[in-house]
Amino acid sequence: MSGNEFYVNRELSQLEFNRRVLMQAADPATPLLERLRFLCIFSSNLDEFYEIRVAGLKEQCLVQAPATGPDGLSAQALYDLVNARVRELVDLQYRMFNEVLTPALAGEQICFLRRPSWNPVQAEWIRAYFFNELMPMLTPIGLDPAHPFPRVLNKSLNFAVELEGKDAFGRSSGNAIVQAPRALPRVIALPSDVAGCQHGFVFLSSILHAHVGELFSGMTVRGCYQFRVTRNSELFVDEEEVKNLREALQGELPQRHLGDAVRLEVADNCPPAITAFLQGQFGLSPTEVFSVNGPVNLVRLMNVPEKVDRPDLKYAPFRPGLPKALQQQPDLFRAIRDGDILLHHPFQSFAPVVDFVRQAAQDPDVVAIRQTVYRAGHDSVLLSALIEAARNGKEVTAVVELLARFDEEANIGWAAQLEEAGAHVVYGVVGYKAHAKMVLVVRREGGKLRRYAHLGTGNYHSQTTRFYTDFGLLTSNAEITQDVAHVFSQLTGLGQTSKMAQLWQSPFTMHKALLQAIRREAEHAKAGRKGWIIAKMNALLEPGLIQALYDASRDGVRIDLIVRGACALRPGVPGLSDNIRVRSVIGRFLEHSRIFYFHNDKAEDVMLSSADWMDRNLFRRIEICFPVLDARLKKRVIAEGLKLYLRDKRDAWEMEPDGRYKRKRARDGESAQCALLALLT
Repeated sequence: MSGNEFYVNRELSQLEFNRRVLMQAADPATPLLERLRFLCIFSSNLDEFYEIRVAGLKEQCLVQAPATGPDGLSAQALYDLVNARVRELVDLQYRMFNEVLTPALAGEQICFLRRPSWNPVQAEWIRAYFFNELMPMLTPIGLDPAHPFPRVLNKSLNFAVELEGKDAFGRSSGNAIVQAPRALPRVIALPSDVAGCQHGFVFLSSILHAHVGELFSGMTVRGCYQFRVTRNSELFVDEEEVKNLREALQGELPQRHLGDAVRLEVADNCPPAITAFLQGQFGLSPTEVFSVNGPVNLVRLMNVPEKVDRPDLKYAPFRPGLPKALQQQPDLFRAIRDGDILLHHPFQSFAPVVDFVRQAAQDPDVVAIRQTVYRAGHDSVLLSALIEAARNGKEVTAVVELLARFDEEANIGWAAQLEEAGAHVVYGVVGYKAHAKMVLVVRREGGKLRRYAHLGTGNYHSQTTRFYTDFGLLTSNAEITQDVAHVFSQLTGLGQTSKMAQLWQSPFTMHKALLQAIRREAEHAKAGRKGWIIAKMNALLEPGLIQALYDASRDGVRIDLIVRGACALRPGVPGLSDNIRVRSVIGRFLEHSRIFYFHNDKAEDVMLSSADWMDRNLFRRIEICFPVLDARLKKRVIAEGLKLYLRDKRDAWEMEPDGRYKRKRARDGESAQCALLALLT
């Protein structure tokens, strides 16, 4: 086992998660077009992994930083391991695309037409497309002293062109760069009568390869080779030094596309001399160059399934359900007063959350609305409702997290719109990302003010709620809503922390409360009572909690962990973690909910949270963890969110002590996600 014997390295564990995603593309039981989509998701995940994690690791190598993680690996040793494992995964990905998925798609009349196979009709259509749609947007750049190597944007498609001859000015540099416009699709659909199949596609790169000579009149093209560079995309803004965080971010965002290079992808037909030239231009080592057998930007095939009308090759559509409490009660406030309401997305609709804010915006008795905004997207009906509320004279406060990675631009836009509508907009606390998911509504009822809240494990993003599994709670519980009001006061004002009646909060009480709950299970086990912990999350990395789980395991506590992504804990190690099992569920939907169950001598405490068990969530973010108090709803969370996943024998992977995973599959195995679709929709 590499690294410390008690811990799995975070980056290597994250790559294991990406391997599991890739295996969804290899799985014949997954609908064919969804397999292609998983192949693209793998590419997208790997892009972000390099933009953030590998970029940071490379900086550690440059300054020869000492090993700081609990796994004990040095930065350089880890960097070498990461590049070796990624190379293995990328080779597997392209073999899968070329040898498995492309032939299988062709068998279903969905064809990627390569240049050698174009017939005269196809070639003529493609030629017309080049002159009408592509050539007017291209700016070829010859490389000479007056035209240095251009600034290549992050993850853009580019071509290195080898030329022979002289141009109109007598220049003969021999090399040029052509950058593909980002506005154009990377895969172009041909009419079926031209394609010769029901759905025919041609790669933009193939079109440019075929006609690149048209860009260099009178010269001979000796070669044309596609390439793509991935850059460091972390933003560097010193929150304590800037006077206006929003203005500072607006100035920094354009530079994200031009950060230091961390990876170069080239077509496998690219000559060594051209590869070395590109490598030198980007300041990369040979280990940071990946030669691939196919398009260098597979992620851009993500929209192919949307262009193909073949429901039989996709997941079956479904209509999200509604809790019984809302089916015959359109007045949300009355329904919530009658009892807490649990929503399990995407199996149950996100519409009640939007309606909660919409009704509050229009209700004359509502006096104030407060909401956190982490990831909302560019087109958010929920934030539009919040803007409507401000325009209707409600006291609206939005806590907008400007540093939500890759959502900074959208959040800056919403902040500006909210301010224009008259809302109070604050950006949280310097040094702490506001990651908690909360909406608080204050309503005047019978001469008194009453609070209502929505608390969730996932983002207020209408699109992702259709693909991410999350829980949300609508409640008017006086203690919970009072706690939520305290958290908002911390975010918008100044003052000491208040003692919470029901919520655990990062960075103040959550870590301590989790440790206490784990140790309490150990005390029960040592006293001869049942000790059982079930925890579901996206990542488990924080050393203090891992050590507490090891200790509890040695004391006889049964520990079941459902960790979608990176997990630093090693299960099943004799004498250390014999009683710990770790599984990861990878299926149709992205598992995103965080659920913490403690048996607690039959009390069965259930907490939902926006926080993973990571240092950043527990010490550098503002997070909340809230209880499910209603006995009926608690049983639902245990059954739907935990026990179904522990029984899953279709989409589950079991973690081995060395950090690798094995698929837990039975021929007639049940999928938790499929069971929930049948139960709740």
